[in-house]
Amino acid sequence: MSQRLSTWCRCGECMAALLATVEGGRIVSLVPNEDDAMGRHGACGTCLASMDAANDSRRIKRPRRRGAGGWEEIDWDTAISEIAARLKEVLYFDAMGAPTHRKGRYFYTRKHATKEKTVVYWKVGKDGAEQVLFDPNTWSADGSSGLGGWWPSRDGKFVAYARKENNSDETVTYVRNLATGKDTTDVIPGTKYSGASWTPDSKGFYYVWVPPVGGEVTVADRPGFAELRFHKLGTDPTKDPIVHPATRNPQTFLGGGVSWDGRWLTASVQHGWNSTDVYFKDLKKGDKDWRPLAVGLGAIFEVTVWRDQFYVNTNLDAPRYRVLKVDPKKPARADWKELVPQADGTLEGVSVVGEHLVLNYLRNATSELEVHELSGKLVRKVNHPPLGTTSGIGGNPDEDTGYFSYSSFTEASVNYETSIKTGAVKEWSRVTLPIDTSKMVAEQVRYQSKDGTEVTMFLLHNAGIEKNGKNPVLLYGYGGFNVSLTPSFSSSRAVWLEQGGMLAIPNLRGGGEYGEDWHKAGAGPNKQNVFDDYTAAARGLIKEGWTSPEHLAIYGGSNGGLLVGAAMTQAPELYRAVICAVPLLDMVRYHKFGSGKTWIPEYGSAEDPAQFKTLYAYSPYHRVEEGVAYPALLMMSADHDDRVDPNHARKFTALVQHATAIDRPALLRIEKNAGHGGADLVRQQVESNADLYAFLIQQLGM
Repeated sequence: MSQRLSTWCRCGECMAALLATVEGGRIVSLVPNEDDAMGRHGACGTCLASMDAANDSRRIKRPRRRGAGGWEEIDWDTAISEIAARLKEVLYFDAMGAPTHRKGRYFYTRKHATKEKTVVYWKVGKDGAEQVLFDPNTWSADGSSGLGGWWPSRDGKFVAYARKENNSDETVTYVRNLATGKDTTDVIPGTKYSGASWTPDSKGFYYVWVPPVGGEVTVADRPGFAELRFHKLGTDPTKDPIVHPATRNPQTFLGGGVSWDGRWLTASVQHGWNSTDVYFKDLKKGDKDWRPLAVGLGAIFEVTVWRDQFYVNTNLDAPRYRVLKVDPKKPARADWKELVPQADGTLEGVSVVGEHLVLNYLRNATSELEVHELSGKLVRKVNHPPLGTTSGIGGNPDEDTGYFSYSSFTEASVNYETSIKTGAVKEWSRVTLPIDTSKMVAEQVRYQSKDGTEVTMFLLHNAGIEKNGKNPVLLYGYGGFNVSLTPSFSSSRAVWLEQGGMLAIPNLRGGGEYGEDWHKAGAGPNKQNVFDDYTAAARGLIKEGWTSPEHLAIYGGSNGGLLVGAAMTQAPELYRAVICAVPLLDMVRYHKFGSGKTWIPEYGSAEDPAQFKTLYAYSPYHRVEEGVAYPALLMMSADHDDRVDPNHARKFTALVQHATAIDRPALLRIEKNAGHGGADLVRQQVESNADLYAFLIQQLGM
């Protein structure tokens, strides 16, 4: 079986887009990629000749599989086919999500082993007849149309939902009438950053609208033109009133919503992932002007409103977060009351369910749930398995029943139903997979980074593994934007372990596992700390005997793509292979494309002289040098990525192809009909993972 992969001309000058046919672990033909505008230019003869001559040197030893008599060699076509077949077995499965309750109606998702996309259902009562609400499998012949978020009205009679094309971030919001089973005339384009916050009477909702690109609205500046609007059902969306005007600052995100009782309207201006400004209005009194709650304080504020009180989760003077209560009638900071002080864990989220506060903590990068009275007093810790990740409890503020999910490295997702009042917990639904997890071992270790900082790291491997320096290890990382990497089950990871692989996931600085101090230590001028943490993880795995440079691969996507790009250009000798997905790699110009300007608070901008020095020093695109033996590279991009522009992936791959001093492949794989999060069709996920693991098996000599 042959594979067709997108790549670029080796010389780096003619920049022709090519299609490489790969068979038996080598490139056997190159032709212009007519689906790409650059492919129509054709490749120069020098490049075609040099790549053809290198084919034989790219072949490495044959892959192996575990048979009855031990490991045996097989051909590449068989290897790829078997990996894809196994991925189909574990990625096509049945699952049911936890429900959302609205006035006796329950809304929930089902993933079917026979369908490509998840389906949304509804029913009257828990035991009512199941009815299809949204089935995106029927929306387009090629599967390019998909479902984004969906939000039932308070009376359960309508559902606002976002449709997207090619799984991009761009969406159009529609409204489904459950009585007719059809959409209403309410169609709202430009809802890329929006949800729907319904009023209690279900007659309308608040949402965020962004204008289309054109005139002064450029792609890079578009986030700054977002407006908070209100839509009344049955009216013309183009005439929806503006509730909060645009900030005109592309480094911000605007959000907002109405309280459960409909009295309080809040608006938030998010400055990257570093701070939030919050404003509010009393709709009962007819406030016309916004009143400041927390503005210019350089901290994050997340507000939950219940019974005319604001419950605020904030890292103000508390890098691991705490809970405050604010009376909107006396919003001055001097009148704020601390309900739950900062703890030893990081407070990830706060919600009100069943007249109680529900707090979701991370302790050593694993989840713990707590229920508190509205006064802040601890009622109980929620009973769930340890060393995993929970979603926090979802439910209504005036109803006792709530739902939460749990997953770990060795246990697939389970949804639980719980009583806030009694603490009783029972299983609601469970994912069952044809995977034997009894031999999978997950552990957490600690290691020291370059500057002596202690970093935690999860290891996932098969029982009985030996520290012989030959284990194929995949080192995955992210390290940014307050994102926490916590234990969760992955079917594709299980297949990697079945192939004899091992996984390592460090909790790098820049993430949110250990609070805002941990995040800031890996952001802006401190970004190099993230790369140092990652390099130290690699060196530690080698020193401890888990693996060696010839058996170590690294993998990251988006900000994690920047991470592995930096790793392979700063310490190429440590790695045999690199999987770099939907990355940003040119840190001097990143802010000029896609959603780049919204990341300036996280990275800085090259337009600032001091920040330019920091960015240029680690920018992977600018660190590539001719004559360096770089690891094998599989660049994974998407044709409709409207968040991180694919130009990063294209030009970096071309530059590595031109510069590397060793005949290892640098391949560019472009997923069709896919956005920043990849494709939402299971078959494409199977194909993508099969290519990824086949590449690793080939390069690591498995």
